[in-house]
Amino acid sequence: MEFRVKSLSLSEQGANRIDWAWKEMQTLQQIRARFESEKPLKGLKIAACLHVTAETACLATTLKAGGAEVYLAASNPLSTQDDVAAALVDKFNIAVFAVKGDTREEYYQNLDSVLNKNPDCTIDDGCDLVFRIHENPGKYVSKPKFGAEETTTGVLRLKALEKEGKLLYPILAVNQSKTKYLFDNRYGTGQSVIDGILRSTNHLLAGKECVVCGYGWCGKGISKTLRGLGARVRVVEIDPIKALEALMDGYEVGRLIDFALTADIVITATGNRSVVRKEHFDIFKDGVILANAGHFDVEIDLTEFENLEEVPGRPEVYVTVYRGRRFYILAKGRLVNLACAEGHPSAVMDLSFSNQALGIEYMLKNYSELPPKVYTLPDNLDSEIAAIKLRSLGVKIEELTEEQKNYIQSAHFGT
Repeated sequence: MEFRVKSLSLSEQGANRIDWAWKEMQTLQQIRARFESEKPLKGLKIAACLHVTAETACLATTLKAGGAEVYLAASNPLSTQDDVAAALVDKFNIAVFAVKGDTREEYYQNLDSVLNKNPDCTIDDGCDLVFRIHENPGKYVSKPKFGAEETTTGVLRLKALEKEGKLLYPILAVNQSKTKYLFDNRYGTGQSVIDGILRSTNHLLAGKECVVCGYGWCGKGISKTLRGLGARVRVVEIDPIKALEALMDGYEVGRLIDFALTADIVITATGNRSVVRKEHFDIFKDGVILANAGHFDVEIDLTEFENLEEVPGRPEVYVTVYRGRRFYILAKGRLVNLACAEGHPSAVMDLSFSNQALGIEYMLKNYSELPPKVYTLPDNLDSEIAAIKLRSLGVKIEELTEEQKNYIQSAHFGT
């Protein structure tokens, strides 16, 4: 089997990490059990571009249990857990092309390696795999039949392709499922981003002035977690509705230029580029920490800096001196929760990857009737994921009585 990982000698350690993740992924466990029995994905060839973590391994093995042939590349050069990649190859016979610290050239070679397998389906985290196909339409043997996308950033890119009439095949926007963005984006990002900052710096957050750029679901989670740890949180937004929401949630809202002078930590979570730029660098104080929670390393404009040097003894903490002041930039502006920590907790990825598993099954059944557009998972499947999760946690919820069902479905009841 063709693969590219750091070392197969790491596989035992990776298998232990995968086993630990499974303990918190009860929903996906139940889906996997059904997949093993029914083989709904039999013969399906999947090319996946995802963060190669223990949780992703649980998804990959679930898809394989369902009968699929899975090829996996990393969706970020710094997010790969090398021991997990080794275990997937050595213990589960899944082809992985990912090494932590890959160069840009190696990163795209990995994408080509999975696309050259002539997949029927793509699974993306950031849309790089889909864009690789669209930018090189004649390079690969045939286009996939359908796909799925995991992130907010990736969905935005897909929507742009759809609007331009260039999308080549139907793609499921997993990120739009309620059991994804309400939990993964909010609680997962909220915890894992702070985890990354704390692991890399070991700084006390209580009393610190922290600025969060972006108040989408990820920004909401980050802000909430920071405040829970005693930080003084300020929010930067361009959307008046989100800005008003942040204000009524109790945060100070304004422009980054107004907060830059006193900020201790600045975190970007917008999905846009050059959010932190020269006008802010000119007034940041000495020692400010800059971190990015967005998918791509474009939110902090690093072109202004002549060099970044890793701080001795602090992996993924880089320092630059700008006009006599030191700025500390975590993971060179790459997504801090995966580059400096382990990404989202398994319990929340249980929901996201259950969406992926059921979403792939749904698309396989329906893709032939779907024009090349961006789709969302049907509400009944979204609710099914939540119901399985609740049952696995031992939580019971109310059910409507027949009288209540009649009442909410009738126009005849009134005062």
